[in-house]
Amino acid sequence: MDDPDLRALTPQVIGVLVRRGADFATAEDAVQEALVEALRTWAVDPPRNPRAWLITVAWRRFLDATRSEAARRRREEVIEAERAGEAAGPLVDDTLWLYFLCAHPSLPVPSAIALTLRAVGGLTTRQIARAFLVPEATMAQRISRAKRTLAGRRLDRPGDVATVLRILYLVFNEGYTGEVDLAAESLRLARQLSRSIDHPEVRGLLALMVLHHARRAARTDDHGELVPLAEQDRSRWDEGAIAEGIAILQAALARDQLGEYQAQAAIAALHADAPSTTETDWVQIVEWYDELLALRETPVARLNRSVAVGHADGAHAGLAALAEVPETLPRRTAAQAYLYEMAGDRARSRELYRRAASEATSLPEQRYLARKAGEGTGAP
Repeated sequence: MDDPDLRALTPQVIGVLVRRGADFATAEDAVQEALVEALRTWAVDPPRNPRAWLITVAWRRFLDATRSEAARRRREEVIEAERAGEAAGPLVDDTLWLYFLCAHPSLPVPSAIALTLRAVGGLTTRQIARAFLVPEATMAQRISRAKRTLAGRRLDRPGDVATVLRILYLVFNEGYTGEVDLAAESLRLARQLSRSIDHPEVRGLLALMVLHHARRAARTDDHGELVPLAEQDRSRWDEGAIAEGIAILQAALARDQLGEYQAQAAIAALHADAPSTTETDWVQIVEWYDELLALRETPVARLNRSVAVGHADGAHAGLAALAEVPETLPRRTAAQAYLYEMAGDRARSRELYRRAASEATSLPEQRYLARKAGEGTGAP
């Protein structure tokens, strides 16, 4: 069994320990110890049931970390009740359940999201820091504080849906970095959440994920190199998934309760429905970005809007819009290079592509921007 298989089992095992009465921080520590033991021993002596093995070892580690016999007796009663419940019906989805429990009311939303990405999503602190646009040390402190806040608490008060939606989308986006493949799992959980909760924003997130996932096959070439949206072979897009995503979005919009995920899905739908970049309805995309910014102001949305403005109203208008975006924002330099190229200033665009390549946070992006610095053509 390889690392991705272990990563998929991690939330399930943490979920079992938490249901048995373990506090989250201690449960995660116990599971991490069990995973270390698994990596050490499974190569020569693999278990018949990896999940059961991890639960058994992690539970023993947890018991070793606790000293109260009374607490042990109470937990044993929970185990017996759980076993009876499992014998009567199928297992619940521990992963989605943990998403809600990590969104604990005692945690600030950013801390809840960071903790879930680390413990349930399996992301590294560096990857989470990049998603939040903060230094890695800052994120490490945030996660540590969140674990201390939850230490000794029973996770019996699930957090709100809005926090879970943000977590799911962040994990989904991380699935496209090439470092961790979590996009399909996030999409599966979004489908399950959509079946459980009847809300247009839940549907909006599902539509957004389906539409993005429909383009997955075209995101890289045969050599694994990054292919930006403008250069993708649209015949490789999944037309069935695009139709599904648009249908989900239309049903959500019909309820007249617009939210940020529906607005983002509408932008994705316009891209997916266009035969080419030049035939894209950029004017309507700018309007949807305006709706999105009215709902939630973010530098990333402003960055993407500036590129859309460049297509709708000309490169110089796009550069003027980009001036409102903080210079420290990742990919701002790449967007600026693209807009200068659109304006016909090849010397300036090549210089900016070189700088963008040096700022890139992933190797595929770095290689792509370096190629564009040499060619003087391309898109961010």
